[in-house]
Amino acid sequence: MNKKSEEKIRLRFAPSPTGSFHIGSARAALFNYLYAQKEKGVLVLRIEDTDRERSKKIYEEDIMRSLSWLGMTWEEGVFEDEERGDYGPYRQSERGDIYKRYLMKMIEEERAYYCFCSKEKLEKEREESEKNKIAHKYSGTCRNLPIKEQDKRIRDGERYVIRLRLPENEIIKFDDRIRGSVSFSSGELGGDFVIGKENFFPLYNFACVVDDYEMKITHVIRGEDHISNTPKQIAIQQALGIEIPEYAHLPLILGNDKSKLSKRHGSVSLFEYKEKGYLPEALINFISFLGWNPGGEREIYSKEEIIEKFSFSRCQKSGAVFNIDKLTSINGYYIRNMELEKLTEIVVPYLISEKLITKKGEGEYYAPQRDEDINFRKIKDIISLYQERIKLLSEVPLLTDYFFIKKLDYDPKLLLWKEASPEDTIRQLQNCISLVESIKRWDLETIKEGLIREADKNDNKGVFLWPARVALSGKKASAGPFEIIWVMGPEMTIERLRMAIESLKGIK
Repeated sequence: MNKKSEEKIRLRFAPSPTGSFHIGSARAALFNYLYAQKEKGVLVLRIEDTDRERSKKIYEEDIMRSLSWLGMTWEEGVFEDEERGDYGPYRQSERGDIYKRYLMKMIEEERAYYCFCSKEKLEKEREESEKNKIAHKYSGTCRNLPIKEQDKRIRDGERYVIRLRLPENEIIKFDDRIRGSVSFSSGELGGDFVIGKENFFPLYNFACVVDDYEMKITHVIRGEDHISNTPKQIAIQQALGIEIPEYAHLPLILGNDKSKLSKRHGSVSLFEYKEKGYLPEALINFISFLGWNPGGEREIYSKEEIIEKFSFSRCQKSGAVFNIDKLTSINGYYIRNMELEKLTEIVVPYLISEKLITKKGEGEYYAPQRDEDINFRKIKDIISLYQERIKLLSEVPLLTDYFFIKKLDYDPKLLLWKEASPEDTIRQLQNCISLVESIKRWDLETIKEGLIREADKNDNKGVFLWPARVALSGKKASAGPFEIIWVMGPEMTIERLRMAIESLKGIK
């Protein structure tokens, strides 16, 4: 079974569909994708679904949708509607006959054997090891059973597992592309470890080795938590007489407190990030820095730039800290630098989700709370007021809802500038109405000039501008009054100012 090395680099991303797609999985997929793109290699999506109870189709679909949303492509393996490639099936649940063939061959060549030790016996051995404070190691009770006896016991219906016949006192060494030379003693692996169960059902390490060999995988890039599996996989590869791929183990992702990343640090489903309004470009940029850095202080890179600069030599060995604030800051950068047209397109679903608008037709919407039609251009003008301050797309409905609502709900006292009285504030709002009614040319510059000229009549501009802005938005903080009036138009502006005046009349 010797495998001749291929010039074409082949990598695989092999997730288990047992839960939602998280940052850790996204990072593993990304680094495989980056290296495949950099070396013009092939990326294979393999689904490791041997855990039949926990593996769900919905999670498999989540994996593919998440990768596609992030803009990561793969050339071979499982796709939403089919499998593509010459080395399938690409789901482990469909590869049983392949694993059986390899397991049987290993038993025939006496590189593996049937083990009939009961759970009780093995547990007793483990307890004895703990009592003596030594590392547990399988005693090898069944290691030298004659094949005829093994076969007879199977025919008699005895339960069994299949163990690898591990060489004793052997050093298993490999060159990790990130960590350098790594070595384990075969004695550290717990003795002859299990590679298969009854009916030739493979365990993870065995299935992984067979799949990588059959699919001609040349490089395995995965998280540091898999490094303990590597010597076992190499031992299996050596027993099979097959070529060993190159390994690269990425550092653990840690929370701000340097503990293992968990939900409290922000490790949630990738689509929760999408729902919150993170952009795929920002996530790619951020995740690529979880264990890699091209050098220098610069932090914003496009996917194409990351691919061009990617190398294992710039990958770190120590844990990579997940900082949600940094991710949010990077997201804000991408939002600020996005074309307004595109930003508006991806924000519209958030406005629809919050029932501020409904879709009528191409570029046409309806604001039910105002009982008014609103077009895409008007929504784009609204978004333009906040593009510089948005960090998450999900913030937009809360920031801009006042444009889509008929009556605002706020404390009338918010209209009062510092020590200004209700009567004086009413007078300022009436002056604002008169000014708006007098504007002949409706553009931002004209509106701004008119409002500043009116504001300058007071000792403090805030006496005029503050109540005008609050009257329009109903918020303590919002876009400026000039921009709001320009987008709202004269009719809606006057409507809001009059509502504010009425609310002030109730203040004693």
